[in-house]
Amino acid sequence: MLLKLIRRHKRALLYGVSLACLLFFLKWLETRLLIFRNELEMYTAAIALIFMAVGIWVSRNWSVRVKQPVWPQDLSKTAVPMPQVPVLPSALSRREHEVLSCMAEGLSNQEIADRLFVSLNTVKTHAAKLFEKMEVKRRTQAVETARKNGWIP
Repeated sequence: MLLKLIRRHKRALLYGVSLACLLFFLKWLETRLLIFRNELEMYTAAIALIFMAVGIWVSRNWSVRVKQPVWPQDLSKTAVPMPQVPVLPSALSRREHEVLSCMAEGLSNQEIADRLFVSLNTVKTHAAKLFEKMEVKRRTQAVETARKNGWIP
């Protein structure tokens, strides 16, 4: 039972033992070298250096390396499913295509922003870039052109 507990908390125990050794070393220095002048500054500098080294070691060895971003589970259920598009013009980004699909459904800019979890200004920026790339001036022209080219259903 005790061995399992030690194995489970091996790193924490190692850290505690190393701090106890540090305290013992500092007390030994005080008695052996009889540092009376600037005693506080010496202790502060020694402790700062040791904790800095331990902090660097801990951050390199104990940090969790995330390979890909972690998304909340609920977000995947409410997000807009990306339709399979047979031909997507390379000039349009995925987000611009999502905005175009929402426009084809007849959603307003605010409804698109709510569905895609972005701000209203972001939707307006995507729409402006979309109109510029498609060389149209209105939503209806963009939707009509996209349907004609088979970019949206």
